[in-house]
Amino acid sequence: MPFSIAGKTAIVTGAANGVGLAIGRHFVEGGANVVFADMDEEHLADEATPSGEAAERVRLFSGDLRERLTIANLLSATIDAFERVDILVNASRQVVVSDPLDPDADGVDALLQQNLMTPLRLSQTVAKRMIKQAEGQDEGSAGSIINLSSIAARRTQAELLAYSVSTAALDQMTRSLAVALAEARIRVNAVAFGSVMSASLKLALKENKEYREAILDHTPLNRIANAGEVSDAVQYLASDASSFVTGQIITVDGGRTLIDAVPAPVH
Repeated sequence: MPFSIAGKTAIVTGAANGVGLAIGRHFVEGGANVVFADMDEEHLADEATPSGEAAERVRLFSGDLRERLTIANLLSATIDAFERVDILVNASRQVVVSDPLDPDADGVDALLQQNLMTPLRLSQTVAKRMIKQAEGQDEGSAGSIINLSSIAARRTQAELLAYSVSTAALDQMTRSLAVALAEARIRVNAVAFGSVMSASLKLALKENKEYREAILDHTPLNRIANAGEVSDAVQYLASDASSFVTGQIITVDGGRTLIDAVPAPVH
């Protein structure tokens, strides 16, 4: 099977809905053991509870991962259930539209905590476990960490100041950890995506009919991605097929970051 992760153990955060849920389900279908982690306990139970033989390969974990004790508890629950962790997907993200000129309402502090510090602390904790597991092994991957980023890190919309800053910082964190963990044979990469047909985007499109056309007009492939297309990219980075790939930000946006929004030649 291409991009095989069968038999590996993964933690996926932000896994109660959207792209995180799709990634977790994709991993389960690929034969991995998966811990679905999210703050929304009710939605997590409704959406991520599997049936049949896959049930024994799935665990649900609810808690606020902004708290260090919760991070420690998540790792402990994973080890108790599956004895190891091979893959971490930091898929929990928050988007806030705010006033960039109001220091009390710009959202920067909150989004740096959610979108940067939480995945950093979780990555540091999980990486230590991956290093311990790999003791005595001289070759092969010791683990893969994948962060979910956004093309907002490279585009500029004033009202998305906090989100853009936090995702740009996440990209740099990805590169820095990739270098720091390379000697331990742990790979760190990110997937940055544009518009994906999630529940929140469906609602936004329903409320603003012109929004869909604006997205399509600025996307060379002229469509909106589905969550499975992001999941495929994440699974590639989680698998041994990407064994020589680290510190990379793979963009899944249908070409949206390639074009100038101004429909005129540059002079």
